Amino acid sequence: MPSMTVRNVPDEVHRAIRVRAAQHGRSVEAEMRHILESAVRPEGRIKLGSLLAEIGRKIRLTDEEIAIFKSVRDTTPARAACFE
Repeated sequence: MPSMTVRNVPDEVHRAIRVRAAQHGRSVEAEMRHILESAVRPEGRIKLGSLLAEIGRKIRLTDEEIAIFKSVRDTTPARAACFE
C-alpha cells in the first residue's frame, strides 16, 4: 500500500488533527487516512455489491435461489478492448 509524507503542516492544523483523532479514538495517522478518504470519496456513492445484497435480503432469497444465480454466472474473463 502506498504511503505519503506531508511536510510543512502548520502547528495549529497538526494540533487540531491530534484533538480530532483523540475525539474519535484514533491515532493521528488513522485520522488522516479517514480525512483523506472522506475528502475523495464521492458523496452518495453506491457500492454495487452492497446494493445487491440488500435487495436479496429485502426479497428474502433462499439459499437455493442464490445457488441458482451462482451456477449460471459467467466467469469467463472479459476480452481486452480494441480501439484500432
